[in-house]
Amino acid sequence: MFFPITTKQPEAWRFAAEIPATEKRRAGLDVDLRLWIILEEFNSDVIGRSFYLEPEPPIGRFSKAFFLAILREFIARRKSLTEVSRFR
Repeated sequence: MFFPITTKQPEAWRFAAEIPATEKRRAGLDVDLRLWIILEEFNSDVIGRSFYLEPEPPIGRFSKAFFLAILREFIARRKSLTEVSRFR
């Protein structure tokens, strides 16, 4: 699953989380920008068979502690969210 990250502050009703500076550094993102991960819409694909992903190493990642809290809420809301499958 792939979630969009945006610099535009989402409306209060949207399912999103602001990314803290520590997590931006870990993920290789610009720490000077306010960034949000949008969780109500996502793409799904199969890594290794994707036509959309380049086979390059990741630039970073979020910590387990940060992402697990978000993931729990995502799982609870999953059926009401919008998925776009990129796998053919």
